[in-house]
Amino acid sequence: MTDASTSGSTNGLVVVVTGAAGAAGPAVVRRLVAGGATVVAVDVDPTKLDAAVAGIEGPGRVETAVVDLLDEPSTLAWGHELVQEHGHVDGLLHLVGGWRGGKGIVESDLADWDALHDSLIRTLQHASRALHDPIKESPRGRLAIVSSVQVDKPSATNASYAAAKAATEVWTRAVADSFEGSQAAATVVRIMALLTPAMQEAKPEAKFKGFTHVDQVAQTLVGLWDKPASEINGSILDGR
Repeated sequence: MTDASTSGSTNGLVVVVTGAAGAAGPAVVRRLVAGGATVVAVDVDPTKLDAAVAGIEGPGRVETAVVDLLDEPSTLAWGHELVQEHGHVDGLLHLVGGWRGGKGIVESDLADWDALHDSLIRTLQHASRALHDPIKESPRGRLAIVSSVQVDKPSATNASYAAAKAATEVWTRAVADSFEGSQAAATVVRIMALLTPAMQEAKPEAKFKGFTHVDQVAQTLVGLWDKPASEINGSILDGR
């Protein structure tokens, strides 16, 4: 008997990509569309969102949605409408980012924590709550975030960022616990830093040691649909 959760393709799936206008968004959307998925690309900035998905074509298709993920009532309403429109939602790849550096435990401005809490944690909470039930009900449901290796090795000058990323990991693994007994999986993918084509073009001689190309991140995330839910649910994967 074939496990529906490992059919080896995203063909026919409806996958939401939040933070689609960010660094990794276009690569992830492009790979999903190439695999036949209907991708709902989400961001708060319509101009950047349209530019991010412009020209992406394939067996699947992409549609855009401008959603303020910090507004939970609006996010919940949008998630409900999405399920009504498509009949199912099979995945959430949460790519909403944000970074604030610091100056040390005492010297840092805790306003940085407030900003990171909203951009990294609160958006994930709202998006995952809005789409939790349809993803859990899907025979191939997947939810994933991109986190940082700094969670395991936090520095004093990056404390707020590492702490916020740690919180997103805990939330995601708690979602994984709620997925137990289903064919859905929630997964964390850790990297050090993202490498985009624009960065390579700007500095063609740079080595970018330790960076992970956005195409590799896309491959790892979309590859989650090729693995059994029982193998990846609650797991932390090294995406480097």
